[in-house]
Parts: sequence; C-alpha cells; structure tokens
Amino acid sequence: MILVTGATGQLGNATIDFLLKKGIPANEIFALARSAEKGKVLKEKGVNVKIGDYTNYKSLTEAFKGVDKLFFISSGDMVGRGKQHENVVNAAKEAGVKYVLYTSFERKNETETSPIAFVAKGHLKAEETLKDTGLPHTLFRNNIYMDYIPFFIGDKVLEMGMVYLPASEGKGGFALRIEMAEAAANVLTSSGHEGKTYNISNVEKYAYGDVAKTIGEVTGKEINYISPSAEEYIKTLTDAGVPKEGAEAGAAFALAHAQGEFDKTSSDLENLLGKKPTSLKQYLTEVYSNTK
Repeated sequence: MILVTGATGQLGNATIDFLLKKGIPANEIFALARSAEKGKVLKEKGVNVKIGDYTNYKSLTEAFKGVDKLFFISSGDMVGRGKQHENVVNAAKEAGVKYVLYTSFERKNETETSPIAFVAKGHLKAEETLKDTGLPHTLFRNNIYMDYIPFFIGDKVLEMGMVYLPASEGKGGFALRIEMAEAAANVLTSSGHEGKTYNISNVEKYAYGDVAKTIGEVTGKEINYISPSAEEYIKTLTDAGVPKEGAEAGAAFALAHAQGEFDKTSSDLENLLGKKPTSLKQYLTEVYSNTK
C-alpha cells in the first residue's frame, strides 16, 4: 500500500492521479488529509482517506499502519515544520513503514547565510531524521516549480512591460510540478531507488532575463528585465500594497537565484519521466499565448 501525505495539495493530488493512471488499484492508495472535509475530493476518486496532522504524532502513527511506501511531501509551515517533519519520519518508523520518498529541495548553501535558510531548516531536519532512523528512503531534491514563475513576477508584467525581480543573472533549472508528481509516481511503482538522491531539475536552466525575453516573443510585446536591489524591490512592492512579509519572501527567493542556489541541470527528471521535461518556452507559451 502507498500513502501520500499532503494529498490535498497540488503535488500530492497529482501524484495520486498518476498512480491511478498507472493502474494502482484505488483501494491500495491512501491519502493523508487533515480533516474529512478536506479529503472529500480524494475520497470521490475511490482512494482511502486517512485523517492526520503533522503536528499530531499519534494521528500519524495511526494513519501509517499497514503502509508499505510513504510519499512524504514537505510541510508548508515554514516556522514549525522542522518538528513536523521529525514527527512524520519517527511515526513512519514506529508504524513499520518500509520505504519513504521525501520531497526535499535543490540548494548549494546549507548555512544560515543562505537567503532561504528559513526554507532549508525543515528540509535538512527531515533528511537528518530519515538518516538517523535508518528508514530506507529516496530523496527528491526538487528545483523551483516552473509554475511559480507567474507568481514571482506578478500579474502586471504585460501592463508594465517588464519583469522586475532582484535575481540578477542567476539561473534555475525550473521544472513543472505536475512532471515532478509523475516522476514521484514512477518511483513509487518501481524498484531500485532506495538510498538514491535525485536532482529533480530541468535539462536546461534559465535566468529571469530569459523569462522576460520569452514572454515578449510569445506576446509580441517588449518586455524588459530589471533587477533592482532587494531593498528597492521590497520598498516598491510594499508601497504598492503588498504585505511586507510577502515582499521579503519574494526577495529572498530572488536573491537565492542570484547566488546560484538553483543553478542546476540534471538528467534525473528526464530519465524518471522517460521524456524531456517541459521547457520554459513551452510553459510560458501555454500561460501567455492568449494574452496578446
């Protein structure tokens, strides 16, 4: 039996869909949800819904009983997820889970000097706990979701004629979340992955200058790329009404790009999919082709 945590989120939900497409019987798939209401859509697919919360250790041990493979999707709680991740791994060990696939992240700097140290802490705790428990596992070092590009650059790109982000010339191996989900389903339904770390990045890497150029090509409009200082970026966004916390988070990820945190290409995703991952141009064409 396979259990997917974070199953009501987009990655977990898509992974379940791929498991079903691959012929895994719905009654052999379990989905972890925080409430029956949240799990309603999943139940309609015929999969088993288990109620559990990363902050409630007992609920996790109950939910994980009888599970052979656990797809452990990291928590979205940047403040408390170190302990939450520890709970998930230890509960899996106690419940007798035989194998864990964990969604970690691409990085180069694991110290407090990283602009995204607040992101790193929870992932590093999960990896450390997996190692300490001795649970057979696989790590996906996921690069930035290509799907996040429109979020990072905002919805005024065409109106303003520019991509405005303090990412300098930094590049990232952006990849689509749905293709990461497909790769996860492929790993969960095959063997030979224990002890491996896969770099889930695209086969090409892109800078935000490439993003601006491609959007311009797709829409026929002139789109410039401007990389301000982080301070100027935060001030500009907060003056426009963006909450300071959100502006600071955007700046942190942009600075991480500038410093090469996501500057990685890999054939791992391509090999796991059995096809080339979607390119930046393919994705941006799909997003912006109807906005000319």
